[in-house]
Amino acid sequence: MKKINLLIICLLAMGMGACNKFMDREPLAKISPENFFKTEKDLKLYINSMYTMVPDAETIYNEDMDNVVKSSVSEFLTGKRQIPVTGGGWSWTELRKINYFLINCNKVLPYATTRKYIGAAKFFRAWFYFEMVKKFGDVPWYNTPLDVTDDALLHKARDSRKVVMDSVMADIDSAIVSLDAVKNNELITKWTALALKSRICLYEGTFRKYHKESNFNLPDENKFLQAAADASAQLMAGGQYRVYTSTAANAYRELFSVKTANADEIILSRKYSAGLQLYHNANYYTITASYGQPGLEKSFVNSYLMKDGSRFTDKPNFDKIQFYAECQDRDPRLAQTIRTPGYARIGNTNKLVPDFGAAVTGYHLIKYVTDETQDSYVKNDNDMPVFRYAEVLLNYAEAKAELGQLSQGDIDQSIKLLRDRVGMPNLNVAASNANPDPYEAARYTMKNISGVILEIRRERRIELVIENFRWSDICRWKEGTMLTRSFKGMYFPGLGSYDLDNDGKTDVVIYEGTKPSGPKGPAYLKLGTEIDLENGTSGGSVMVNRNIAKGFNENRDYLYPVPIQERTLNPNLTQNPNWNDGL
Repeated sequence: MKKINLLIICLLAMGMGACNKFMDREPLAKISPENFFKTEKDLKLYINSMYTMVPDAETIYNEDMDNVVKSSVSEFLTGKRQIPVTGGGWSWTELRKINYFLINCNKVLPYATTRKYIGAAKFFRAWFYFEMVKKFGDVPWYNTPLDVTDDALLHKARDSRKVVMDSVMADIDSAIVSLDAVKNNELITKWTALALKSRICLYEGTFRKYHKESNFNLPDENKFLQAAADASAQLMAGGQYRVYTSTAANAYRELFSVKTANADEIILSRKYSAGLQLYHNANYYTITASYGQPGLEKSFVNSYLMKDGSRFTDKPNFDKIQFYAECQDRDPRLAQTIRTPGYARIGNTNKLVPDFGAAVTGYHLIKYVTDETQDSYVKNDNDMPVFRYAEVLLNYAEAKAELGQLSQGDIDQSIKLLRDRVGMPNLNVAASNANPDPYEAARYTMKNISGVILEIRRERRIELVIENFRWSDICRWKEGTMLTRSFKGMYFPGLGSYDLDNDGKTDVVIYEGTKPSGPKGPAYLKLGTEIDLENGTSGGSVMVNRNIAKGFNENRDYLYPVPIQERTLNPNLTQNPNWNDGL
């Protein structure tokens, strides 16, 4: 069902005499505190309705920034986003549900019974407002359910980001002490709340630090960074979670393709089930052209280290190394994220090469992909991770580094565990700072980023790819111009036939003019229409959407615009900077 914006409905209905009737209708089909919230079962039923806030698979795997690129370019990347009339993320329906519960749940039952449910509701309110602040910055803070008689609240101005985030911190801290500490990746627990606090505080601390010279100019970045480090450390010390391991060549891939979320590493997952007819579309998304042929971008592939920990981009002419050679002896997570030579589907031994019909860059995604029985449209039933221990470890390392507190011991209990999973050497703090990676440093507009922070960011990008973090990371680091660069794919030296996996058989033919005759099997790609090379017939990297200009307004695009209708109905709502809606 589409979410309904309460403010719009109430104000529009005033002239029709319908608003009082609407407001008398309680959440969950005419529930009132007098005839509900009498048993713990009632509390549980109501809290379960809040789990719709947990992101679904489409949000998680359908990443579209600069890590994963597609055959089309969104308005987000062209800089041509429009101010919406309605919608655009400005919705308060879930908040009203949460606040209704918090106001009414204690009227019959004792706090000893309601405690953990209040904790869950405050968790969801903290999460709700965190997402709203990320989008809009200043937003109205509501801790009661809106009612048509609350004229002052309905016409409330935006509260400052500082006020809202302080309230978010109060909520998440309350959730941490109120929720049960029993591990369960299907339910909100103390550990989920600690993971959320770690995420919130790292975002807010780095946002305030790197946007210091902009219009935001917010204080207390170190307070949030310390809170991120402390929440992460508390979760790590709890001993409930560990990094999943099996074999270096398979563990990372298995974590995302297994049907039931791994309870050791996954703190919270979105559940899917064939038995309950709950499916998502990860396989179909990656093996067809229907979703824009998503593929990893070349500069990202370049960022994967060699298996011995050395830098691929230190190799001579690294940008002209062809596919088979560039995949050899790399961080094993590369071969567990895209099709590399020797790749076979789960449950099959047939070797498959990248399919340009499904991956516009040639770097063909396999993360989340299961066996062939789930290839039909909306057929996947593997669980989707939402919070996992790996993120907490990365948050801890980054927060400590941003505070200037990072030690080798901190790396040993965080990033080392992720590298151990895939048989990679540990990150060395002193060596990273003594010899920062010039390729990674050149990616950022911010200068003088320490070598170890560059390495932590590399690690985060690789470990968390396609998990819906990329825009948040770009935004908090104030690196929106990354989205304006050319998107590239595999390197080909020119026209001709290519054996991608070195098995002696042609896999790709790039040609001009008339399609050449030849055996069935290879992909025949016509230069200029089906494939575009950087230097035409002289070869180069695959170019994606070369003729579509990208744009990013540093003084505008880190925030979303407030919808026009919201500002029309509530003149006290100001618009975000440099979004001109004419009001």
